[in-house]
Amino acid sequence: MAPVVIQGTAVSAPQQTPVSYGGADVQQTSNQQPSKTGCNDPIFGILFYINIAAIIGVVAVYGIPAMESSQNYQTYVYAALVFGCASFVASFVGLLLLMACPALMIKAGLIFSVVIMIVFTILAFMNASYFMGVISLLFLAITFCYVRAVWSRIPFAATNMVTAATAIKANLGVTIFAIFFTILEVGWLVLWAVAVAGIFGNTEGICDANETTCGPLYGYLFLVFLSLYFTQQVLQSCVHVTVAGTVATWWVAPNESGCCSRAVCNSFIRTVTTSFGSICFGSLLVAIIQALRAVANTARNSDYCAIVACIFECILGCLQSIVEYFNKWAYIYVGIYGYSYVESGKAVMQLFRDRGWEAVIADDLVGNAILLLCVVAGLIIGGIGVAYAELNPAFSNLAQGNAGAAFGIGFIAGLFICSVLLSTIASGVNTVIVMFADAPNEFQANHPELSRKMREKWQEFYPGSI
Repeated sequence: MAPVVIQGTAVSAPQQTPVSYGGADVQQTSNQQPSKTGCNDPIFGILFYINIAAIIGVVAVYGIPAMESSQNYQTYVYAALVFGCASFVASFVGLLLLMACPALMIKAGLIFSVVIMIVFTILAFMNASYFMGVISLLFLAITFCYVRAVWSRIPFAATNMVTAATAIKANLGVTIFAIFFTILEVGWLVLWAVAVAGIFGNTEGICDANETTCGPLYGYLFLVFLSLYFTQQVLQSCVHVTVAGTVATWWVAPNESGCCSRAVCNSFIRTVTTSFGSICFGSLLVAIIQALRAVANTARNSDYCAIVACIFECILGCLQSIVEYFNKWAYIYVGIYGYSYVESGKAVMQLFRDRGWEAVIADDLVGNAILLLCVVAGLIIGGIGVAYAELNPAFSNLAQGNAGAAFGIGFIAGLFICSVLLSTIASGVNTVIVMFADAPNEFQANHPELSRKMREKWQEFYPGSI
């Protein structure tokens, strides 16, 4: 009997018991740690449902009456619905393109990053904003150097993406669940918009002594931003974990693959049940930081604390990057083995440290390309927002006649919603990297041609890593 590979180590298996990889039962040795059972981190799942219940309560108490009494609020909600539907279409097109031609899309994403910086630079100088022009030139130079440095690595990144896309195509039903979470994101955007309209329609800002100038209530701002980001992070992470479990099952048990196969369904069920608390745990950490950053960004417009808010926002940005980086890999082990959030983070980081692949996970060219596509989608929806403001006077009045405000609303909606659906490819690539470190022999046995191509590219760009 062929040896079973557990966390990169091949061992014989005289005494075997089933172990679950994302929903597939394979054999394990007596000294292999099985996947965890039972609900992990349940308190954070409860907090998520409290968050949803609170928003629904606000909508019922404040949001619906505000909508009934003001045409502006209705326009706001209708705009959110329009942007959400357009974002869904754009993200689905992006998903098809990523799966059909990965190398081309990586190149297009890199080229676009240079083109967009050139456009920003030209616009800055045309508007006589020489300081912003110089800054844009600096970023253009940095972007050009980055593209030149990573261009040779496109075949390596494309190979990882091809493997991930092959796994997703073999389990195409996982995209149905991604679409499901995207639809939930659209619905959440509309519900949140109604709640925010109701909150700020029934509260007053902080005013000065003469009550001539009022600012926002930062407590309310933090709570509404926290609710927005928390739910968005949970929905996006659910896609991530579902894809991780599905790709891991395809990796070790390809016979269980199919459009709506056991691998897909079991991964989804475990995502929304036993692993849901772990997903909420990591999502809440990121959401708190994002909400604080949003409040700090709002406070930068204040004459009293602009400098402090700017410094605070910079620090929070660094913390957010660290936590998001940790989450990206921790959720892979949540999806594969059903570990808790903290256990998953420790396990995956230890795995990479043991094999010396820190440089590999830092080279996230695929993730950067997908991020660029999300930004492109956001820009498209932002343009739709400007057009909608021109065609709909009520929305134009709501945006105070500012095309920039209309563009910003559309951009945020597009960026959020597209990130959910396009994350299927990013999640697949991350799972491929983890499984290639964790179970290379099973990959060779089940998918020899893909294994050969990946080994060749990894050996070419990271000699000695195999």
